[in-house]
Amino acid sequence: MTVRPCLPWPDKRLRTRAEEVSEITDEIRQIWQDMIDTMEAMPGVGLGANQIGVMLRLAVVDGSTERGKAVRMANPEILHASTQLREHDEASPNLPGVSAKVKRPRAVTVRYMDESGEITERDFVGIEATSVQHQIDHLDGKLYIDRLSKVKRDMLIRKSKKLTG
Repeated sequence: MTVRPCLPWPDKRLRTRAEEVSEITDEIRQIWQDMIDTMEAMPGVGLGANQIGVMLRLAVVDGSTERGKAVRMANPEILHASTQLREHDEASPNLPGVSAKVKRPRAVTVRYMDESGEITERDFVGIEATSVQHQIDHLDGKLYIDRLSKVKRDMLIRKSKKLTG
């Protein structure tokens, strides 16, 4: 089990778009496993590779109640998003100690390359839909705080800095 450290805000890699993955290799599978171990240790429901300093478009999401059902995704992209929104408290290990309510589509259809290298489409609903959108934002160099007003964003950044020293 390898739990990797999460990059602290404002590391510039958190603001950089991650690079596409061309094929699934044993190295990619190991990164996914490290990401799952890191996500479970938080505990969280998802993680983007750039959150741990790996600049590849890799994400893991596990919103199951029993855990151990992580979806491994390379190059995830949203094909369709529901018009119905869902508000959920979001947080990030890169900006510890703070969270905020964010509205996102309740359901999304995502295309990605799975662990066998196949292009797959899957529907995500509820917490997993929120998480996969959150992870794709990370891979695009955005954090959930970018979806907030400047006042709220600045307040959360100050509060996190104060908490982390």
